[in-house]
Amino acid sequence: MPPLGDQLLPTLATDDFYNETKAKIFLQFYDQTAKVVLNQFMEATWNYVTNITRKNQEEMLHKDMERSQFMIYFGIRACLFKVAQFQDQDVKRMLRKLQNIDKVALPKDELREYNELLANMEMTYSMAQVCLNERPCLSLEPELEEVMATSRNKEELLWAWQGWRDAVGCQIRTTFEHYVELSNKAAQLNDYKDMGALWRSKYESDTLKQDLERFFQELRPLYLNLHTYMHRALHRHYGPELIDLRGPIPAHLRGKGPAGGRVLGQHLRPGPALLPKKIPEDVTKIMKGQHWKSEKMFEDSEKFFTSLGLLPAPPSFWKKSMLTRPTDGREVECHTSAWNLYLDDDFRIKKCTEVTIEDLLSIFHEMSHIQYFLQYKNLSIIFCEGANPAFEEAVGSVITLLASSHKHLLNIGLLSLKHQDSEDEVNFLMRIALQKIAFIPFGYLLDLFH
Repeated sequence: MPPLGDQLLPTLATDDFYNETKAKIFLQFYDQTAKVVLNQFMEATWNYVTNITRKNQEEMLHKDMERSQFMIYFGIRACLFKVAQFQDQDVKRMLRKLQNIDKVALPKDELREYNELLANMEMTYSMAQVCLNERPCLSLEPELEEVMATSRNKEELLWAWQGWRDAVGCQIRTTFEHYVELSNKAAQLNDYKDMGALWRSKYESDTLKQDLERFFQELRPLYLNLHTYMHRALHRHYGPELIDLRGPIPAHLRGKGPAGGRVLGQHLRPGPALLPKKIPEDVTKIMKGQHWKSEKMFEDSEKFFTSLGLLPAPPSFWKKSMLTRPTDGREVECHTSAWNLYLDDDFRIKKCTEVTIEDLLSIFHEMSHIQYFLQYKNLSIIFCEGANPAFEEAVGSVITLLASSHKHLLNIGLLSLKHQDSEDEVNFLMRIALQKIAFIPFGYLLDLFH
């Protein structure tokens, strides 16, 4: 039995599972106890990713098993309620969400193994470095990402791209294969064909695949034009010995991060432009010239949200978040993420911030997640998540587009008035297309694979 055990849960008789009032009492009790259990798990996870040690990993895994037992307990009982007979649509939806216990459906030993596999892969990913001769060793974030975003040296780009795959991919390949096996088993125990089917079920659409295929086909002509333009631009820069106009574009030359984060020159520093004579201003250079700090980047992001009449981050956000890489020697996971710790307005961001335009826009994206958390904090904990797995990301993307506009950058002093004509706007739209349009087929193919 999970923490806050059976003795606290009102006794449920067989007839109670037909009773909608009893179902509401059951859900209220779940809400009260889940906040404590989930907070303990999230706190332990936070402690681990901001201080990667075996001790912290073991504590995180222990709290994950407690959370899993808790979810099994309530998931099994949620399945006993005769949901079809109830009238309250919220009650029906909440019970159905509780019934899907995801990886927790695995037998206890396999669940522990699943959690350990995932934690070990994350540790390898976070701590891996690429080293070469007398050069300093580089981690993925921010060093290798910086190399891939700014370097145009073909040898250096290949070193970063290949080195990361050698340092991480070779180590986790076998682990990942077993992780996939266990993931698919968990999905099948939840009555899904595989984990991909379980993921797609969260979108609650019977036509998701068809809708995405139709959207991809509509986008395809524009994507092919972008791809052709970039293909020829890279051919002009690197020459025919590296770029075959009839072959694929080498992955390490596309401005794509070594872990797969960028596609077709997906960065905002001066780069590909339809009108190359109009050289875009280097916003990162301007930020550094104005002596921006990470604190100012987050403060400016919050000003943007509050100027729209939205909520400020609570005081605990500024106290508990990790907004820069610690300097006390701790190993941390630098992958940027926003966190809801499910208790007392405890929302945080974990980021190893660098003073760049990419990181500024990333902050706007992550602060949109914090805003989302603030907006739904008074709902049942079952509803404290995005409408579907992509919805929060879509909100973040909209905010990022607004923040990257010429008007906003001009308002905060990161662009000059001379960069406000129609040709600058065309170049701006080109860079946005290389970030957003080019990523869609890449993401779509990944989803088809799953």
